[in-house]
Amino acid sequence: MSAHDRPSLRILHLYPQHMNMYGDWGNVLALVKRGQWHGYDMQVIGLNPGDEIPTEVDLVVGGGGQDSGQVLVSHDLQRLADQLHTWAEQDTPMLVICGLYQLFGHFFQPVGGERLPGIGIFNAQTVGGSKRMIGNTVVNSTFGELVGFENHSGVTTLGQGQQPLGQVVKGAGNNGKDGTEGAVYRQVYGSYLHGSLLPKNPVLADALLHAAASGKYGALQQWNTLDDAVADQARNVAKSRPR
Repeated sequence: MSAHDRPSLRILHLYPQHMNMYGDWGNVLALVKRGQWHGYDMQVIGLNPGDEIPTEVDLVVGGGGQDSGQVLVSHDLQRLADQLHTWAEQDTPMLVICGLYQLFGHFFQPVGGERLPGIGIFNAQTVGGSKRMIGNTVVNSTFGELVGFENHSGVTTLGQGQQPLGQVVKGAGNNGKDGTEGAVYRQVYGSYLHGSLLPKNPVLADALLHAAASGKYGALQQWNTLDDAVADQARNVAKSRPR
């Protein structure tokens, strides 16, 4: 199959200039490379405050940022809310990390600042805390064991019926109390795990790509088996490190 004939996938990268802390850009890079290895042409569309919303995307990714960036992003995110909800109901896969994970809930209340409105895809809310939750983290999930690095003071509480991404084996997770980490709604995944997350967790990366490809093309004609030995080594090292 020539490059011209290969199927393609479009990734929408939310706010790459403002929400790109702790290596979250690596999630996009991992999706691009693994998508290419699976036989797809990959296109990344960066969307910053005020940019026009693309009409067709196959996968949405967003990261974390500083409080100043989060204030700007929270207000701009409101104009995307209807489209993001539509994509969520259409099972467009999404991965949002840390700051954007918080804003995909109902609100984020910083310490001593204005309440930042969320868009309510997750039934969750976040308030700023006095204790920083930081360190290597291991989580049991439907994708198996996820490994990453958390660094947040936001305390996220899941509402009734809201499913977490997983249960904490090592680390604090959403709030350091109830053992939950992240949240899931249909094909939308939120998490506090940096590291970045997807290079260390290829099963999750491939699940997002598979959902995007099958949503666009139906029964997949192209899906390669990849050698994840290096990623497995990185996972084992991360799991062995102390908090």
